[in-house]
Parts: sequence; structure tokens; C-alpha cells
Amino acid sequence: MAPTDRPIDELHVPVLRDRIVDLLAPALSRPGAVHVDGTLGMAGHALAVLEAFPQARLVGIDRDPQALDVARERLSAHADRVDLVHATYDEVADVLDDLAIPEVDGALFDLGVSSLQLDEADRGFAYAQDAPLDMRMDQSTGRSAAELLAEADVDELTRIIREHGEERFARRVAQGIVRARETAPLTRTHELVEICRAAVPAASQRSGGHPAKRTFQALRIEVNAELSGWADALPAAVGRLRTGGRIAVLSYHSLEDRITKRVLSAGATSTAPPDLPVELPEHAPYLRLLTRGAEAPSQSEQLDNPRSASARLRAAERVRDTKGTAR
Repeated sequence: MAPTDRPIDELHVPVLRDRIVDLLAPALSRPGAVHVDGTLGMAGHALAVLEAFPQARLVGIDRDPQALDVARERLSAHADRVDLVHATYDEVADVLDDLAIPEVDGALFDLGVSSLQLDEADRGFAYAQDAPLDMRMDQSTGRSAAELLAEADVDELTRIIREHGEERFARRVAQGIVRARETAPLTRTHELVEICRAAVPAASQRSGGHPAKRTFQALRIEVNAELSGWADALPAAVGRLRTGGRIAVLSYHSLEDRITKRVLSAGATSTAPPDLPVELPEHAPYLRLLTRGAEAPSQSEQLDNPRSASARLRAAERVRDTKGTAR
């Protein structure tokens, strides 16, 4: 059982599972293929990969020890083909080095907060449930959201909420946080929800959804250094793909997807100068895009799994080796 004592299959529905398996299939069908899941979570995608490709080896990475415990149980039938590692996704190269794996055939990153973290009230990720203001994906390290809110000034809070949450009323929320903490430290999610409710005009709440949604997203991203970590993780993962290897990325908001698009598009674009009469081999693209833009889940999947609605999938295949050449 998962920590909530509900069956894991009820807690976690992997987004675009079959589509991702199909995209990775040409790479993972090879004998001895290695697949790295850089955001293992509750292992829904990983289980699908192991079942679809019985010769493949899985390296599962997650920063959340609780998620690793759930995944270990869920993947126990395939334990002889699985390596689970407590790490962040931007440590993917170090993880593979430690396992003496120079290249991989497949890679998947399912970004954002996991179902496990959202459904466990005491983690503080969900604005709909009162809980301690934590929001750390790995509760054994780093500063919590409560500590961030206690230390940051108005300008820093405004920047975080505006950049990471794309909240139009970021300064009003930041000012509300600073005023409230002058009376008492903010320690519970319901306290932050009330600040957001007071700061965001009623008209915007009617048209823009829950008034705390963007602020909670922004603080979670900041607490876990998600965007800076992703900007490092994706090039590192692409760099470990063997020729013919494939990578798939699920993003859940525009900031993640922007980084993904930039890195994959750069790899799929020739670097030859415009006036060069013949493209040299080292200028040729080293990636081939496998999706037209970013793919969204079908309407039926969004109805079955509302959390999939904002998901966007991009995938690419490595088409040439770049070792020893400038990219």
C-alpha cells in the first residue's frame, strides 16, 4: 500500500503513459537497453517501461525518499533489473557514473510535483488542505517554504511569485506575507491561502482559478530549485544518450516547457553559418524532434485524470554522436 493506505493505482495515474512507451520503444527494444527515469515518483511510467521491455534495465532517480520506498515496493517483481537512487535530476550524470553506465538508450523526466506529494497533506504542497508550510520534495534537506517566507523581503518574494508563478498580483501577495509575519510567523498553508485570497482581486479569482494556485507553485519551485535544476539536468541527460537513444519530457507549466523546448530545439538545429556552401558534419543537428511542438493529453485522458490537463510532452532522438566536437 501507499502511505495513504489506498492502492497505488488509485493514487497515481501516469500521464500519457502509452504514448511515452511508444515513443521510447525503438530505443528500448534493443538487447541490454538502459533507461533512466529521472523523476521516478510512484513509478507508474517506470513499471510500464519494465513490462513493455523485458530486457531493459532501469535507473530510477528521485529526491523524495518516500517516493523511492513506494517505487521499490511497486517494482519489486523486476528488482533484478532496477537501480534506485536518492538524488536530484540534475545529478543524473553523477548517478550514471557511479553505476558505470556511460550511455543510456532512453530517458524520461516527468516534471513538477508528484501525486504522492500532492495527496500527502502534511507535505504542504496543496492549497486545498491545511498543513505545515514545507513544500520540500526531500524533507531531509534544504529550507522549507515557512523558512523562505520568514526570511525573504518584499522584493525577493515579489520576484519569486511573479517569475515562478506568473502571478499578476505578486507584489500585493508579497506585501501581505510581510505584514502577516510581523504579527506571527507563517507556519500553515491555510494562513498563506488567506493572504492570497485577500491580495488577489475578486474578479481575478472568478476568472483565474484559486487565488493561491500561482503562489503555491512559485514557492514550491523556489524551495526545490526546480527550474535551475532542470536547466542543468536536461543537457546532461541529452549528453548521455547514445546514438539512436530517445528522451521524453512531461512539463506542467510554461517555464519548464520553455527550457525543454530551447534545449531540444537547439540540438535539432544546424549550427552551420548561413553563408557556408556545404554543411560540415560537426554542424549537423544531433537531435531529431519526435513530437510536433508540445503534445497534450487527449480530452478523454484529461477527464479521467484532471491532473494531466496542463501536461505537455516533448521528445527527441539522438541522431549523431557529439563526443569530441563542439555543440
